[in-house]
Amino acid sequence: MDSRKNLDGLAVGVMVLLCMLWSLQQISLKAAAADVSPMLMVALRSAVAALLVAGVMAWRRERVALATGRWRAGLVVGLLFALEYLFVAEALRHTHASHVVVFLYTSPIFAAVGLHLRLPAERLRPLQWAGIAIAFGGIALAFGGRGGGTAMGMTMLWGDLLALAAGASWGATTVVIRCSRLSEAPATETLLYQLLGACVLLGAGALVTGQTALQATPAFWAHLGFQALIVSFASFLVWFWLLRHYLASRLGVLAFLTPILGVVFGAWLLAERLDAAFVAGAGLVLAGVLVVSAHGWLEGLLRGWASRGAASR
Repeated sequence: MDSRKNLDGLAVGVMVLLCMLWSLQQISLKAAAADVSPMLMVALRSAVAALLVAGVMAWRRERVALATGRWRAGLVVGLLFALEYLFVAEALRHTHASHVVVFLYTSPIFAAVGLHLRLPAERLRPLQWAGIAIAFGGIALAFGGRGGGTAMGMTMLWGDLLALAAGASWGATTVVIRCSRLSEAPATETLLYQLLGACVLLGAGALVTGQTALQATPAFWAHLGFQALIVSFASFLVWFWLLRHYLASRLGVLAFLTPILGVVFGAWLLAERLDAAFVAGAGLVLAGVLVVSAHGWLEGLLRGWASRGAASR
């Protein structure tokens, strides 16, 4: 029997806090770009967080058992996680942080399609297909309003495409985890694979592309501390704790606060200008993703309305 429970006041409060932290992730990377490239920052934060996660595993006496063969899937998710943040880092060089956080959170769309193709139990329902259509309509609207072919507009379009690719990479990571032996692994082991992949591959990427300049200013240390200790370590451990105690579908609905807050913080803290096409498109994207992820709750709600309507006649 599933011991996970519905959300209570504690879960809602913690999720709102987590969404605020996650929405500030891209804002922080963009704000620190004057001192360190986003690519190098992600590599550094991943190295610090990996050491912390390894310490937690040692304290819990958890070991990476090579005999299980999970390390093979671990290599894949490490590569995909690194690819996700490679796209994020490059996207932040070309477009607004608010755009990046919205397109990154299209990941449930790609995960749903991938799981539909791989697992019979995850077949998409008609309502979910409708949500996917709404989301991609929003993407087309957001992209279609980009700058009329100007150099600035094309640069931002490229950044938005990279952010969308990051969302696809995140979705692919979810599919690999669900369809491999990592689905049975401790959360810390899976997180360690991802952090090590990001540390090694993005560190190499920063070196190859010449993005290794670093100014050790107080702002740099503050952003690194936030990225490594708060985002990549503490917030994910708290998230995994929530998943063990509360229903994932309910938590997933609340997680959609993240891109909304990302847009708000981007406009507020970075003075990013939000054009009408992006705002309208982003609204459709988030609505579509919500339909895909919360289809069970929405279908129950629609059935309840239908039954009440029938009873009143």
